[in-house]
Amino acid sequence: MRNVDVRLHRDFAIGATNPRLFGAFVEHLGRCVYGGIFEPGHATADARGFRQDVLALVRELAPTIMRYPGGNFVSGYNWEDGIGPAAERPRRLDLAWMSTETNQFGTNEFIDWCRIAGTEPMLAVNLGTRGIDAARALVEYCNGAPGTVWADRRVANGVREPHGVRVWCLGNEMDGPWQIGAKDAVAYGKLAREAGKAMKLVDPSIELVACGSSNSAMPTFGAWEDTVLDLTWDVADHVSLHTYYDPEKYADADAYLACSLDLDRMISVVAATADAVAGRRRSRRRLSLSVDEWNVWHQTANPHSDPSRPFAPAPAIAEDTHTMADALVVGCLLITLLRHADRVRMACLAQLVNVIPPIRTVDGGPTWRQTTFFPFAHAARFGRGTVLRVEPSAPAYEAAGEGDVSVLAATAVASADGVALFAVNRAAEPLGLEARLCELPGARVAEHLVLDGDLSAANTAAEPDRVAPRVVPGAVVDGDALRVRLPPRSWNVIRLAA
Repeated sequence: MRNVDVRLHRDFAIGATNPRLFGAFVEHLGRCVYGGIFEPGHATADARGFRQDVLALVRELAPTIMRYPGGNFVSGYNWEDGIGPAAERPRRLDLAWMSTETNQFGTNEFIDWCRIAGTEPMLAVNLGTRGIDAARALVEYCNGAPGTVWADRRVANGVREPHGVRVWCLGNEMDGPWQIGAKDAVAYGKLAREAGKAMKLVDPSIELVACGSSNSAMPTFGAWEDTVLDLTWDVADHVSLHTYYDPEKYADADAYLACSLDLDRMISVVAATADAVAGRRRSRRRLSLSVDEWNVWHQTANPHSDPSRPFAPAPAIAEDTHTMADALVVGCLLITLLRHADRVRMACLAQLVNVIPPIRTVDGGPTWRQTTFFPFAHAARFGRGTVLRVEPSAPAYEAAGEGDVSVLAATAVASADGVALFAVNRAAEPLGLEARLCELPGARVAEHLVLDGDLSAANTAAEPDRVAPRVVPGAVVDGDALRVRLPPRSWNVIRLAA
């Protein structure tokens, strides 16, 4: 068994976690909405059609903010189609996912669902096929006091008090050629600036997220952010990052488990670019980052289209079965987000239900937790507080495309209750971890949670609990040292009580 050393010190702080760091995403894609969070007629559905079994798992997962309605979907979406009497709403062709959108679930239903789920709504506006007028009207509909045309439309639809939506995305992945209404950086930046200006004139209290480049492999990455932020600097409060990791694109498990290093570089590049723009503009503002789409995604093995059923309503697409290996990658990505808590102020796991999800369902049937559910739920529960700078002294292995990679990914979060140490052992053998506890007198081990097992293991409707976290004994505090054994290829949460 190899050994690793870390040091935990309350004064070595990166920054406090923003609650919005633990967000998720609901898009009109596949069965995320219809058959996911919304299924009238299901045995657990309430009068509004919200599945209560799904809501119970969402509350357990504890996402703090929820992005909606897209994603690629938003670039062809007319938000007005999703309000008013359900029987009068039009059916539309959704060109993003080649399906038929029934519009039985729209803005009011989403915000009602968020209130019940205990999560903050985050809305995106269509800057693909639409623009300034539709964006400002949606802000008025959601946030305006009664007495104007769109606010009164909301009242007529049964909602007198404003929704008070604070966070708004200025479009989605607008540099992507797959996007309806894709634009170059100058065209997008000018449109986003003017749309954002109008939206803030309607409600000055809102926060706006400018679109960053779609992913780090895009030829526009870096240059796009530089141009867009220069054009939107006076209205943007955040800039987005999107990233997905496909296990089929990696040479082996060692390389796949190292993919979080790409996210680490991506965050550093975008933060540096934002700071360069601030420098040119003589601004003292440090723009925050919103990683509002991130996850593992089996795009190669499980294509996100169904050519046999063109324009079917809510087709079962992108319904990945997540493995133990995927859970470890999600754990590494969560650790990376926490390690950048000083700049990453929002993040959304994409998506919530059925589509590359932590939660799966069967139409008319059960729901269950996927393997990736557990690291997220642990981080959302125990990751609130001040992130401590943790620099492990650990062995490394060579991963294809990355070079030397530490066998240990780790970070720690201090709160009034104590310290939570999050750690992923990437190695195929156990690790002996010794953590020196500085300025943490009287600390004791409250719990050691472990998620491990066969890397190909997964939870299914037939075996919903095959992969689940367990409490393991053996972690001890001896003087000022924590000693704990990390099982091979495992996600670990070691909770130290104050």
